Amino acid sequence: MHFTIREIDHVVIRCIDLDNMIRFYQSALHCPIEKEQRDIGLVQMRAGRSLIDLLAEGASIDRPENGQPGAGRNMDHLCLRVEPFDANALRTHFEQHGALIGEQARRYGAEGFGPSLYVFDPEGNMIELKGPPEA
Repeated sequence: MHFTIREIDHVVIRCIDLDNMIRFYQSALHCPIEKEQRDIGLVQMRAGRSLIDLLAEGASIDRPENGQPGAGRNMDHLCLRVEPFDANALRTHFEQHGALIGEQARRYGAEGFGPSLYVFDPEGNMIELKGPPEA
């Protein structure tokens, strides 16, 4: 069987403080809540054409062997393509939301090389904000 990967559908992030993480992703990244399943500890947030799933620690689908929430070991990073990409404005925006700011650099992504900026959410997860590809 041959198939082609079209795009990332969703990313799941394990959380210690689900409500704090929801606030951050809503206010800092402008991701609205798409679907809530609080009975299983899951909140799905819309990120463009993709979803960011926030999964509460101890949720019924939680598997401790897959990572530790809040320790920066529940994934390496999430990369989001953003428009417009203004590194200084993004840095200021995320600092106002209490995010730790990481390195800005030229990095390779799905569209080729381009600018990117690392920021960290309240539980230490790295988010790469990716700009447009180089011409």
